Amino acid sequence: MRLLLAFLLATALPATAATFAPRDVFALEQAGDVQISPDGKRIVYVRASGDIMTDSARKSLWLVDVARGTQAPLIDGSASRPRWSPDGSRVAYVAAVDGKPQLFIHYLGGASARVASLSEAPEDMAWSPDGRRLAFTMFVPDEGANLGEAVAKPDGAKWAEPLKFVTHVHYRQDGEGYLRPGYSQLFVVAADGGAPRQVTSGRFDVDAGLSWTRDGGRIVFAADREATAERGPDRASIWSVAADGGEPLRLVARTGANHEPQVSPDGRLIAFTGADDAGRAYENTQLSVMNADGSGVRVLSGGLDRAVRGPRWTADGKAVVAQYDDHGVTKVVRFGLDGRITPLASGLAGGDLDRPYSGGMFSLAQTGAVAFTMGDTATPPDVGVATVGTPRRLTHLNDGLFANRTLAAVTAHHVASSADGTVIDYWLVTPPGFDPARKYPLILEIHGGPYAAYAPVWSTEDQLYAAAGYIVAYANPRGSTSQGAAFANTIWKDYPSHDYDDLMSVVDDVVAHGNADAGNLFVTGGSGGGLLTAWIVGKTGRFKAAVSQKPVINWTSEGLTTDGYTDMLRSWFGTTPWDNPDLLWAHSPLSLAGHVTTPTLLLVGDDDRRTPASEAEQFYAALTIRKVPTGLVRVPGASHHSLAERPSQLTAENTAILAWFARYRTDAPK
Repeated sequence: MRLLLAFLLATALPATAATFAPRDVFALEQAGDVQISPDGKRIVYVRASGDIMTDSARKSLWLVDVARGTQAPLIDGSASRPRWSPDGSRVAYVAAVDGKPQLFIHYLGGASARVASLSEAPEDMAWSPDGRRLAFTMFVPDEGANLGEAVAKPDGAKWAEPLKFVTHVHYRQDGEGYLRPGYSQLFVVAADGGAPRQVTSGRFDVDAGLSWTRDGGRIVFAADREATAERGPDRASIWSVAADGGEPLRLVARTGANHEPQVSPDGRLIAFTGADDAGRAYENTQLSVMNADGSGVRVLSGGLDRAVRGPRWTADGKAVVAQYDDHGVTKVVRFGLDGRITPLASGLAGGDLDRPYSGGMFSLAQTGAVAFTMGDTATPPDVGVATVGTPRRLTHLNDGLFANRTLAAVTAHHVASSADGTVIDYWLVTPPGFDPARKYPLILEIHGGPYAAYAPVWSTEDQLYAAAGYIVAYANPRGSTSQGAAFANTIWKDYPSHDYDDLMSVVDDVVAHGNADAGNLFVTGGSGGGLLTAWIVGKTGRFKAAVSQKPVINWTSEGLTTDGYTDMLRSWFGTTPWDNPDLLWAHSPLSLAGHVTTPTLLLVGDDDRRTPASEAEQFYAALTIRKVPTGLVRVPGASHHSLAERPSQLTAENTAILAWFARYRTDAPK
């Protein structure tokens, strides 16, 4: 009887929902690269599913029926970059064979066939209008330079690796390390298979974003073919080249950069994005159109003070659909050739789940339907579609995981900066089961860039912080994108500066609302956010502890060791270490190290080429010398971008950050 009563009580009471936990990170799924069929009836997308055994995301292609909302696997295994044929009967995609990505075509209702055996991974690709050929870009290695003649190695001898003589200006890249000599070139291959034909050559890279002319005779692309291309800044022009090869023809060039060319359905016009170089650190990319011969360039987005990207022509050729970010929110709109702008979709979400960066992508059907990566603060990207009326979410990839999870809530706020009254957007993440009658420790979490933006989208890191009992505040201080070029350029030649005041105003506002414990404030951020974290602890002692992730600490050393060394200091500060060392030092967190009293942890990837580990090590050394509590966390094998890419490392980093903060919390047991 007692057991029966216990069973009845257990079944009658609701199960207690758990909070989002580190192990859940391995189970997260997301949709990416959503591609809608020409008739708008189906969507193929890349489904990334967490795999706890391989510590990575397993990517496969899934097919969604737009009308019914049902989905089914299309290509199992490691597959990506799906692209519909013009008639919607086939899908080209990339999949690995013996560890090497290759180009395939899947025949709907049938099998898949490999188009060609490739020596390198195919990159961007585009179908010809008649569906008979595919254009794609692929890296073509060259031998590189030698210095002296090496002694011949005897057969069977086991010698050390030969010397590598570096002559390229751009010789290292975050995520890739030291680069192999060579360039990305344009190729064409028959859709029914055969030997690919190399169409371009030379010492320049062909960018992503290919488009065929309507007769299939030429391919339009973007490339910086200037002699100064490696040294920057970007001077890419729009070019066209015969599909059978030949000398490329320059269509348009300007003092800035031009990208993403798209030929109109009737072949008369080409849409593209770009910006004139006004000598500032940041410029909005504008949407322009020109005649097919490069004449008659006119800007369609001139009245919109936002960066536009991803242009796609409507089937009638009367408008171009593109996306932009507005106060962190990513939107898709229709730019009419008559100047009218019509909203189509909003709430796009990108694929970096660790932090709430703005982003996302869309594709366009001939019917006008828009497929896009749809997400919000409670859901990673799903497949969404906008036809007529309210956009619909077609997939619910994480419903099973979240069914018994109570997630942190996220709300939007604004505050006037103490520096000059500039209005700053910020978001507040509150712990599951939030009690408005009590106070919580606060984490200020700062985005990188600096020319980037946070958004009301999913953040794994912030959910884990909130689940541990913290309120989290994240903001878009001056210098952030999506609020106009002037707002972004406020920090030009002055970074960091009043962005510090913006962030302190956010903290003050949260504390003033009564739920943040002013005696338990913490701060962290990555890249530009890591720089600002180190700057903050040099300016104030109000935070109990800090974690500076992959930071810039010394602008002189950063500017000469980063992978973008030719352009970073010139673009952001307009100088070099030997021309104006005082300016760079005045904006380096290392200059404030003598004022730091806040316990500060440094965290960086061993293979970071953007803000090399030597930056974090300098601050660690300075704080160690001064006997300020500090520590250094190195993430093996991690680059700048991939610091939180593998679930095991993301959770370990998050656990380490929370453990560091717990040492100095005074409102809870350590």
